Amino acid sequence: MLLSFTKMHGAGNDFVVLNCCQQAFSLTAAQLRRIADRRLGVGCDQFLIVEPANAPGADFNYRIFNADGDEVEACGNGARAFVRFVRAKGLTDKREVVVDTLGGRLRLVENAQGGITVEMGVPKLSGAQIPFVTDTPDAVVHALAVAGVTRDITVVKMGNPHAVQVVADVDIVHLAAEGSAIEVHPRFPNKVNAGFMQIMSPHAIKLRVWERGVGETLACGTGACAAVVAGIERGVLMSPVRVQARGGVLDIEWPGRGSAVRMTGPAEIVFEGQLTL
Repeated sequence: MLLSFTKMHGAGNDFVVLNCCQQAFSLTAAQLRRIADRRLGVGCDQFLIVEPANAPGADFNYRIFNADGDEVEACGNGARAFVRFVRAKGLTDKREVVVDTLGGRLRLVENAQGGITVEMGVPKLSGAQIPFVTDTPDAVVHALAVAGVTRDITVVKMGNPHAVQVVADVDIVHLAAEGSAIEVHPRFPNKVNAGFMQIMSPHAIKLRVWERGVGETLACGTGACAAVVAGIERGVLMSPVRVQARGGVLDIEWPGRGSAVRMTGPAEIVFEGQLTL
């Protein structure tokens, strides 16, 4: 089996993009893991699958698989790569594209300056929506015991679930140990992405994210949105917020509860190739 693919990234969060508009997606989890391997395959954080729309009002169906082969609800950096891909491949000439994901419908806009804005939808903040096991489902801050230490987290669902905490210095966080422990914490039945943000000013943060099924990524679009929502809910941030990830910068806007989050950032094609499976 010969597989054609495009390698892309958004602020360092990298993807293998597959055009499945003519042929149905059929890769197994084992094949995905092999392709995602940075030594044995192409290497990526996520796979982005482009499919024909299956609902009125959408231009495409957008599926996301993490490097471990599991399908997930959303990927914000991937959404920017998605619209850049479908335009570059001539699948559409629209600058504004509507896509359906497991996490809901997204509106993607490539602006004239080359940046891409994604309307990420309205964040969900209740414990039941994450899902997160708690006796205070509507609280902004929850205490979470991690490896014998209690952390204050804010839970946010941006299509996929996030647990965000404020730290003094993101550069000294033991991300692999703490992030992996939070990812599989029993209070998150579907696992969770763990965000660690450092407040630089009311309009700027540094952010690192441990992504479920992936590990640390150089950037996480939904994680950036979740961190800004958490910071605004806690009263330590004000929209708009510039998010400095290790792979680049994302700009996030959120007017407040009941409103959609908007994210603007880059997306680039790195190379194209064919892989024999």
